[in-house]
Amino acid sequence: MATIWLFGDNVDTDQIVPGRYAPYMNSEAELGKYPFIEARPEFAREVQPGDVIVAGKNFGCGSSREYAPRALRAVGVAAIIAPSFARIFFRNSLNLGLRLFETDIRDRVADRQEVELDLSRPGLLVAGEWLELPRPPGWLRQAWAEGGIVQYYLKYGRLPVEEGA
Repeated sequence: MATIWLFGDNVDTDQIVPGRYAPYMNSEAELGKYPFIEARPEFAREVQPGDVIVAGKNFGCGSSREYAPRALRAVGVAAIIAPSFARIFFRNSLNLGLRLFETDIRDRVADRQEVELDLSRPGLLVAGEWLELPRPPGWLRQAWAEGGIVQYYLKYGRLPVEEGA
């Protein structure tokens, strides 16, 4: 089981991890202590590996801080579902293997609701109802399997390609 963490529109990287908690100000090992430390303090204490963030449009806007998606990976966020993501946050997340799904399901889930996430189909089982998520392309699933584009490249010496391409 996973827990839904519901957020609104325009969640910026300063809300995800304020600059004063950047790894170069503290330490990389402590990065998991700081996601939403000021915007939603209970998140870092209570989030569990496999939990899911459901948010509004433009998630991850603001600066290009790569440590914002790194912090969410550090606490084990399995996926973020939002109708849109800020471009740089989206790219940093691809590089790091943080699973993003572009769709709006805010009206179908509640904050702290228990769900089952199935990344193979992909979708969420919410109170007995199946919510299908957009199926990512094959190259992206390959990158996710290795922990992101960076890890894929380090392992294979090339970027993932679409099957049949």
